[in-house]
Amino acid sequence: MAREEQMDIREHNRIVWDQNVDWGENPWTIPVSPEQVAAARHGEWGIYLTPTKPVPRAWFPPFPCDLLCLASGGGQQGPILAAAGARVTVFDNSPRQLGQDRMLAERDGLEITTVEGDMRDLSIFDDRSFDLIVHPVSNVFVPDVRPVWREAFRVLRPGGALLSGFDNPVLHAFDETFDSDGALRVKHAIPRSSVDGFSEEERRQHLEKGEFIEFSHTLEEQIGGQIEVGFLIAGFYEDADPSEALARYMPIYIATRAVKPAI
Repeated sequence: MAREEQMDIREHNRIVWDQNVDWGENPWTIPVSPEQVAAARHGEWGIYLTPTKPVPRAWFPPFPCDLLCLASGGGQQGPILAAAGARVTVFDNSPRQLGQDRMLAERDGLEITTVEGDMRDLSIFDDRSFDLIVHPVSNVFVPDVRPVWREAFRVLRPGGALLSGFDNPVLHAFDETFDSDGALRVKHAIPRSSVDGFSEEERRQHLEKGEFIEFSHTLEEQIGGQIEVGFLIAGFYEDADPSEALARYMPIYIATRAVKPAI
């Protein structure tokens, strides 16, 4: 892990996310349309924590409520939830991703607060500041997910919920491509980093190609970690991304609804 720490992971991934916004090809950087915002104002809305399956509406409290979109910039969840009636704060590492939310706030007349920072450190927020946290697949970009869970628990009010999406760690065990016979090949031990064994020159090339530094996390860290800090798991579903080779065989994303006890 020492090498990854020396690389300044947060800075690397900030640069790559900013690049992705400029390139306009990553679906997590493309803002929702004016029509989607207008529909949300009339109660017709949905958001995604994982690539293809919308979050069940039963997972949300009544609006208005104080809502934190955690590591969730890009002009997607935040604007929809603000249009639906929530008081939204979007917290993200990428200035360009936050810029997408500000652009939509101006375009569609929405009240959205944006804050730049590290998802592992929410010290800018007081204890018990929010009723709901929406956290799409993003903790893959930090080497240790447990600080994310601890901070989310701290800033939620009793009875509040954390809605989070994350990778099934098995996704990271395989080679990213099919072999010539159409089979997947187990290649990596879990947990792992996408730059395990990289030299500084290889890391530089990784950055130039616009590739993130990513980390797999075990289910013990992901689900067990939420339970360890005090959450109760009250909802669960799986999802797949058709663009991933492994999706031919199994769901590869997970979403949980974790509730902070009311007492």
